[in-house]
Amino acid sequence: MSLKVNSRLVIFAVALLFGLIFSLPTFLNLDKGAKINLGLDLQGGLYMLLGVHTDEAIANRVKSVASGIDAFAEQNDILIDGLRFDETSVYFELLDDKAKGKIDDYIKKLNGIVSSESASRYLLTLSDAEAKLVRSSSVSQAVETIRNRLDQFGLSEPTVAKQGVDQILVELPGIKTAEDEQRARNLIAQAAHLQMMAVDEQNIARVSAMSEAEANALGSTILTDVYEPNVRYLLKRIPILDGERLSDARVGFDQQTNQAVIHFTLDGEGARVFGDFSGKNVGKRLAIVLDDKVYSAPVIRERIGGGSGQISGSFTTETASDLAIALRSGSLSASVDMQEKRSVGPSLGEESIKASAIALISGFLIVALFMIFYYRVAGLISVIALCVNLFMIVAIMAFFGATLTLPGMVGIVLTIGMAVDANVIINERVKELLFEGKSVLKAIEQGYANAFSAILDANITTLIAAVSLYAYGTGPIKGFAVTLSVGILCSMLTAIVGTRGIFDALSGNINSKNAKFYFSIPKGGREANV
Repeated sequence: MSLKVNSRLVIFAVALLFGLIFSLPTFLNLDKGAKINLGLDLQGGLYMLLGVHTDEAIANRVKSVASGIDAFAEQNDILIDGLRFDETSVYFELLDDKAKGKIDDYIKKLNGIVSSESASRYLLTLSDAEAKLVRSSSVSQAVETIRNRLDQFGLSEPTVAKQGVDQILVELPGIKTAEDEQRARNLIAQAAHLQMMAVDEQNIARVSAMSEAEANALGSTILTDVYEPNVRYLLKRIPILDGERLSDARVGFDQQTNQAVIHFTLDGEGARVFGDFSGKNVGKRLAIVLDDKVYSAPVIRERIGGGSGQISGSFTTETASDLAIALRSGSLSASVDMQEKRSVGPSLGEESIKASAIALISGFLIVALFMIFYYRVAGLISVIALCVNLFMIVAIMAFFGATLTLPGMVGIVLTIGMAVDANVIINERVKELLFEGKSVLKAIEQGYANAFSAILDANITTLIAAVSLYAYGTGPIKGFAVTLSVGILCSMLTAIVGTRGIFDALSGNINSKNAKFYFSIPKGGREANV
C-alpha cells in the first residue's frame, strides 16, 4: 500500500498530535500539564443567589455629595452651616453671599444632581436618571468586586453574574469544607467600606449618655469599637476620606507586637486631603472605620504626608489577608444578603461524570460500529476523524483553562453527532458519484465539493446559536456554548480537511476492483472507473 503525503494529511497529523499531547493530562489525570477545570455540577461546590440592597447605594451617593461639598468649602474658605444629609438629600446654608458664584459653579459640575436654593439655603437631590444609574451601577460594581475578591482568594473558575435587576448568581466549584465555605461567604458579603472620620472632640465627653438622634442633631454619629462594643465614639457624620481613595492594601506585621496588620496606601488626591486634614487638626483624633466599626482612633501628632496608614486589630494572618483582598478589590457600594444557597456534594458530581461518560462512550462505540459496518473503509476513516475531533475538543479546553460542566458534556456529545452527520453527508455524496460511474478521484473531489456547502451551512447556523448562548447565557449555559463552539470548529477541520487528506493519501490504492470495499457501493451501481 502506498501513501501520498499531502498538505491536508499533514494538517490532520498536526491536529492529532496537538490533541494527544494536550488531552492526555486530562484523560489520565496527570499532575503535570494543563487540565480541564470541572464545573460546580461535576466536582461539587457552593451555589449562592445574592440580593443587592440598591437603596444603600443611593444613600452612599448622597453621602459622597455631602462630603464633596464639605471638602470644597474647606479648601476655598467658604462659610457654610448646617451641612447634613439623609437617605435622599443634602442640606446646607451658605453664610457668605460673596461665595455664591463659586458654590453654584461647583454644584453645576456635579453629574445627576438637582439643586434648589432659597434664602441661601440649599437642597440637593439625585435626578431620577441618576438614581436609576446608581442602582444599576451598584449591582454591576458588586459583580466585579465579588469576582475580583474570589479571583484573589484563589478559587478556580468561579461564576459571578448579574441575575435579573438586583440579584447576583455566584457558583464556587471546589468548595468542599464548611471552613472554606464560611471564608468564601465572609469574603463575598463583607462590605469593606473604609472611612476616615474626625472625632467630635467638643461633644464626645457626653457620648455615653447620648442618643443617636442627639448625635444626628450635632452632625455626628455614634459608632462602637470593633472589639469592645461598650466603647462608643462620637464621630463627624461626613467622613474625611473613604475607600474610593484607596490604591493598595497589604498584610504586614506590627514591629512591636508582631501581630498581623494591614498597611494601606491612598491615591494622589486622597493623600493630599489626608495630609491637609492632619496638618490642620494636630492634637485631635482621627478614627479609622471599617464597615461602621472603629478599629482605632489615634491622636494626630503631626501632619501625615505620603498618604499611607495602618489598620491594626486582633487579626490572624488569614483574616488580615482576606480583609486586604476585600479592600484592594474595592468596597461594595451596597450590601448584599444571601437569598438562596445550595451545596452540591462531590459524590453527586462523580455520579454525573460517570453517567455522562457511559453515555458518551457507549454512543460513540455504537456510532463507530455502524459507520464501519455501513461504509467499510470510508466509515473507519470517519471514526478516526471522530477520535481526533474528541481529542482536540478536550485539548483546546484544557489549553485555555476552560471549565467543563454537565451541559458542556452534553455539548460534546451533540458535537460528535454533528461530526458524524458531516461524514455521512460526504460519504453519501461520494457513493452517489461512484454509483453514477465517476472515477474514484473525480468522485472524491466532487463529493467533498457537493457536501461542503451543506456542512458549512449547518455548522455556521449552529455556531451562531452557540455564540448567542455564550453572550446572553450564564453559568452552565456558557459551558454548553463553549464546548459546542469548539466542537463545531474541530469537526469541520477533521471531517472536511482530515478525511479528505486520508482519501488523497490512499487514492493510489483505490481502483475499480476494490472501490466497493472502500466505499460500500450498493448493488446495482455501475463499476467505478479509476
